[in-house]
Amino acid sequence: MTRSELIERITLKNPHLTAKDVERVVNVIFDAIITSLTKGDRVEFRGFGTFSVRTRSARKAKNPRTGEQVSVDERKIPHFKCGKHLFEMLNK
Repeated sequence: MTRSELIERITLKNPHLTAKDVERVVNVIFDAIITSLTKGDRVEFRGFGTFSVRTRSARKAKNPRTGEQVSVDERKIPHFKCGKHLFEMLNK
């Protein structure tokens, strides 16, 4: 599902809201999630899942084209762990 499909579905289920209003709400929610993750906080939606940030340590890797060893810097990556309810729904 894309952002525009999400906005469209919410608009269809809530005819009293305009698509522009729904788009603003969705953008505010996504911006809040991004801001929290940027600060290093966890974002938890009960029954759905938890977003967090993990640190991948620096390492040596191999360039597949040349076979030359290169160093890869430490980086932060987003991580999602699904909640119990979502897990159960997926594995009925």
